[in-house]
Amino acid sequence: MSIELTALKGIPVVEPGDDLAQLILEALKESQLLPRDGDVLVLCQKIVSKAEGRSIAIDEIEPGPLALQVAADAEDKDPRMAELVLRNATRVVMMKRGHLIVETGPGWVCANAGIDASNTGDPNRVLLLPEDPDATAASLAAAIGKAHDCRVAVIVSDTWGRPWRVGLVDFAIGVAGMNPLRDLRGEQDMDGRELHHTVNADADALAAAAGLLMQKGSGTPAVLIRGYLSAPGEGSGNDLIRDLETDLFR
Repeated sequence: MSIELTALKGIPVVEPGDDLAQLILEALKESQLLPRDGDVLVLCQKIVSKAEGRSIAIDEIEPGPLALQVAADAEDKDPRMAELVLRNATRVVMMKRGHLIVETGPGWVCANAGIDASNTGDPNRVLLLPEDPDATAASLAAAIGKAHDCRVAVIVSDTWGRPWRVGLVDFAIGVAGMNPLRDLRGEQDMDGRELHHTVNADADALAAAAGLLMQKGSGTPAVLIRGYLSAPGEGSGNDLIRDLETDLFR
């Protein structure tokens, strides 16, 4: 078995209101890629947030007392950024030495509410996470599938840190057209033992693989993955969020 990853060429700097589906279809054509059944398209959160107008000018933010305290505890924390993180958090999971790990969106736990200050096109503006990346993924999967008469899956990815590990990897925050989890419980390992706990996060693995081609300075916001043996599914990115009852860290 082999998996092929190809970075899409020709996607321009995305502006608010841009038609992402049309930009991707044009990039597929320029890259000479004809989508097939089972292909997975991974696109970075940044272009989704830009197209959906999810940006804000940092100088419009007035920090409150808690944000000022958070910034005072850090070496280089902008109190306006701290305030914006707190406004977009449904719950603060950890606050230590100016670092904020919060819960945001439908239950994502990440640093700084996923707010992104890199490659925004304006040093005074930052990007917020998309409001509903699952809906965006579903819309794009439908548009690409209709244009090429095929079934494709779409993953919206973002780069986050991980507990216990150094370094950042890409995670799936929006998913359409596939089951993001591969449940192996009830199957047998090579020794014939029944598996009781193995559920693989395939959507995260695909997002991380695509992230190898979506480096910060590369201008590559989308990757087509071919060869992943997926069955049609109706899963979503929210399926990857652990229930509070089984989460040992919230």
